[in-house]
Amino acid sequence: MKKILIVLVIAFGFQMQAQTNSDLIKHYEAYYKQMRLQGDVQGIINAMTHLNVLVPSESRQDTLAYIYMSEGKYVQALNTIGVVKMSTDSDIAVEVKAVSLKAVKRPDLAIEHFNEMFKRNPNPLVAYELAELNMQTNKAAEAQKHIDFGIANATAEMKKAFYETQTPYEVPLKSAFMYLNALSVYNKDKTANIDAAVDILDATLKDAPNFNLVQLSKTELLRQKQVLQAAQAKK
Repeated sequence: MKKILIVLVIAFGFQMQAQTNSDLIKHYEAYYKQMRLQGDVQGIINAMTHLNVLVPSESRQDTLAYIYMSEGKYVQALNTIGVVKMSTDSDIAVEVKAVSLKAVKRPDLAIEHFNEMFKRNPNPLVAYELAELNMQTNKAAEAQKHIDFGIANATAEMKKAFYETQTPYEVPLKSAFMYLNALSVYNKDKTANIDAAVDILDATLKDAPNFNLVQLSKTELLRQKQVLQAAQAKK
């Protein structure tokens, strides 16, 4: 009799727990819908976190990490989804890892995931990220490969935003690749290639006269050229 009572108590406990979980799931599903209606991002994050604890879901976890990334919470995004490259990663997961790792200054790890993005969908926007990151990590050949791809495949409607001025601005993506190409040429020989780099920058300004970063770079290269000429004149 005692054993039967224990079994009944345990069974009742499991039933109550299942009912409680079911009620919680319904509550947070309703809460999630309401937060979406209100446009409350933190509320959406809270609801999805609770739902993912109650009913773990890879797609929900990926979406949660994507929301963190979109809100500039890159560390939280990576804590949610991890940093390891996995063949089973969804497209969303790969993007979150790539963008977030770049944002937290882990270029070598970011390159792995941007390479995977490019493998799945070769396009100039991803190529630009790879060109920039490979330049940062002194992988000149890899950078040039993506620069060449971008110049050849960037279309007129593709744009790239820059933020070094108080007012952000956009330029054609092809112009952004030309700017990287000028830097690449210059980096190959910082004495002999100044004029070649400046020529590329001049061509870039014809297509994107508002490209402030190009104008700054051109001014700096011409300054360096004057310094070199002055040094040679003293010899």
